Amino acid sequence: MQIMLKALLLVILLGLPGGFALAYEEPGYTVVKQYQEFELRQYDPYLVAETIVAGDFSDVGGEAFSRLFSYISEGDRPQGKIAMTTPVIQQPLPAVIEQSAVNDASPGTDNRYRFAFVMPAGYTLDSLPQPENAEVRIKSVPARLMAVRRYSGTWSEERYRSNEQQLLAAVQAAGLKTLGPPIFARYNAPFSLWFLRRNEVLIEVAAP
Repeated sequence: MQIMLKALLLVILLGLPGGFALAYEEPGYTVVKQYQEFELRQYDPYLVAETIVAGDFSDVGGEAFSRLFSYISEGDRPQGKIAMTTPVIQQPLPAVIEQSAVNDASPGTDNRYRFAFVMPAGYTLDSLPQPENAEVRIKSVPARLMAVRRYSGTWSEERYRSNEQQLLAAVQAAGLKTLGPPIFARYNAPFSLWFLRRNEVLIEVAAP
């Protein structure tokens, strides 16, 4: 029942009854260069509300979304509710290494992901309300150069990994240096028609 409720909320927030995405605000950027497999974007600084969850790639979204949606929906505070934006961001974090394995060359096995909602333009770190949930925090994301591959279709891990590998290979072929792990960005509701969805893989790169 909870899964269905969260799915319904996403439909209301991110799409029309037929599944098409609404024109929600997204981070500002300028396209620097268009490659065959991806485009290079210069993103403006922006703020996010983020939370960390642990679990499988395809199963952690519900818990993370619930926390973040609760934050922007707290309408009884003086600042009121915060408008929904796109995309919903998912990014892997380094695995937690147990103390007993500090001297072991193998990485930890804990799957942790950072989920984030972009805060609407016009807010500052001082003007955004502080989250009541300690597991949600506000963070500033600086201006950065991102290589971005856009694709349609389902949100399956298999499809995402395929596009992630294609992006990484194309970025390497272009002679660009990557900085940090890739990001999975979703712009549509779960009930939207799969072939109309806008999905993206992004990774920060050093300036050429």
